[in-house]
Amino acid sequence: MADPVARVMVQQQELLTILDQAQALHLNTLVFQVKPCADALYRSRILPWSPVLTGMLGKDPGFDPLAFLLRHAHARGIEVHAWLNPYRVSTDISQATLDMLSAVPGDSSPSVYAQHPEWVGVAADRLMLDPGIPAVRRWICAVVAELIVHYDVDGVQFDDYFYSETAQSPLDDSQTYARHGAGFADKGDWRRHNTYRLIRDVGRTIRAIRPSVAFGVSPAGVWRNRQDDPQGSDTQAGAPAFDVAYADTRRWVREELIDYIVPQIYWPFARQIVRYDVIARWWADTVGSGRVQLYMGMALYKVGIPNALEPDWTVAGGVPEIARQLDLNAALPQIRGCMLFRHGFVAQPQTAQVVDYLKLRWQGTSLR
Repeated sequence: MADPVARVMVQQQELLTILDQAQALHLNTLVFQVKPCADALYRSRILPWSPVLTGMLGKDPGFDPLAFLLRHAHARGIEVHAWLNPYRVSTDISQATLDMLSAVPGDSSPSVYAQHPEWVGVAADRLMLDPGIPAVRRWICAVVAELIVHYDVDGVQFDDYFYSETAQSPLDDSQTYARHGAGFADKGDWRRHNTYRLIRDVGRTIRAIRPSVAFGVSPAGVWRNRQDDPQGSDTQAGAPAFDVAYADTRRWVREELIDYIVPQIYWPFARQIVRYDVIARWWADTVGSGRVQLYMGMALYKVGIPNALEPDWTVAGGVPEIARQLDLNAALPQIRGCMLFRHGFVAQPQTAQVVDYLKLRWQGTSLR
């Protein structure tokens, strides 16, 4: 949009519409993505402004989206948790992206890619920070510290992107392993130690500065399959967090490094190799009576979309499947509520029946 004043008005109205829809659904918390890559939807001295706001990395959008959302959400009694992607620097490796990261405007915070190219590698055809470099961990902690000092967020959440790579585009961290992997004969164990230390250190940072801020993680739904580990769930997931993202999420819960966890259980009851109920019960048992709060990550984005492997998402508009999942959540006392992925599907025609059902079901209730 060429007119910056008009663009600001449109973007602010989009945020107000999100709040209107959240209120209509009786939701009490929004998880707002404030750091999609190594950029920000808030004013930062560490990160440049995100290009999703103006089309240009580092360009001041003319308003502070996070501050705006916090003010209006809190006025309505809605919490805001800041969602950060800790390691991702870009979503592609095109020359245009590399040029953009290298040419941030002079009045902006520089890109970490330009400041510290030695920290950045390629994985899954994206740029990502190397989790094995101690300075990277300190930098992420500094990002979180700055955020919670200057913004009255109610929580900080990391999603499932830790080590994120593909067979065709793996992260080449062999030199990092040689430099920092002493004491680890197995590279996988070393990688898991790196993500463990990140979660531990971020949690310590938050508790030292503002202990009222909740620290949560929304990882892949399956920690490990039982066929690979007797402590795992009776599943056959293709990308368990422990084995693929090198995220030992079970350990994080058991050691209470985090305040809450939102496993992404984006499958229906009838998906036999990754049944919703099997995974939900496994997480309930894992959390037990400990301090970590458990919320179910539920797949609103799949509702109403034809899927040969998961046809229940389209039966009666997906209402019976969602109702069954919520009934199980309510029956397990360890489950404190759910989070829907994601808001962009609330106003889609294929989810209309489920949204209407949720409005009635949650009327006058709290998801906490």
